[in-house]
Amino acid sequence: MSQSSEKKETVLKLGLPAGSLQEATGELFRKAGYKVTFAQRSYYPNIDDPEIQCTLLRAQEMPRYVQDGVLDCGLTGHDWVLENDAKVTELTELVFSKVSRRPVRWVLAVPEDSPIRGPKDLEGKRIATEVVSITRRYLERHGVKAHVEFSWGATEVKPPRLADAIVEVTETGSSLRANNLRIVDELMQSTTRFIANTEALKDPFKKRKMDNIVMMLKGAIAAEGKVGLMMNVPRKSLDSVLKVLPALQTPTISSMSDPDWVDVNTILSEETVRNIVPQLREAGARGIVEYPINKIID
Repeated sequence: MSQSSEKKETVLKLGLPAGSLQEATGELFRKAGYKVTFAQRSYYPNIDDPEIQCTLLRAQEMPRYVQDGVLDCGLTGHDWVLENDAKVTELTELVFSKVSRRPVRWVLAVPEDSPIRGPKDLEGKRIATEVVSITRRYLERHGVKAHVEFSWGATEVKPPRLADAIVEVTETGSSLRANNLRIVDELMQSTTRFIANTEALKDPFKKRKMDNIVMMLKGAIAAEGKVGLMMNVPRKSLDSVLKVLPALQTPTISSMSDPDWVDVNTILSEETVRNIVPQLREAGARGIVEYPINKIID
């Protein structure tokens, strides 16, 4: 076997979403232990793993390239998998976005003074959107015929002159309100997914590589907003200290060289820690140390 063919079999072609999710994705990978560097005017980010080859691509196009095997795997929204009707395998859901950790929503919106109050009022109307297929399927479910046209951007400014309604993605709804639009209905919610080419999953090396990436990414997301807390506790005060800790937590309790003391270690939310540290000290804990958590692997 030639050296070039060996290299081809031991490289995973990974697609990273360009645009609004680019920096959030890069940060997630860094928290997961991968150093990803985006160079200006380059569509091929560097990653500190010689077995991974990254390509920067619009999330809208990702499902098609993964389906066709141009990429082995990639991150994209579930909405774009549906919009492209792509035959890919979703390995996991990764709930993160450019603004929050909430799912994004595709909504039907109209001008504040529009008579449109529901999907039935769209009969014969013009709708502008980037998700043409999703919108058409929505109309079909409601038995409505309307003209759906692809929008290349700035969709919020099209009503009422260029469209009667729009189907647009939103997280907070602030952009819609800023353009005097009100939400009539929600078509779907979407989160980021790690998708894979079905043939690539049959390759033991690529499947193992993808499974490892997924595990580390999920571990990084699970650790967000969490910190570790360790403290020294007199045995006589242990029950009082444990009562202060959240009931759902199962702290690790270890013996110390001094038989009258134990070491208590647990993981908590950052918000919880700032409220209970004074209570822990009052209950008898000493040497309280808070430390960052990068990943939590189940």
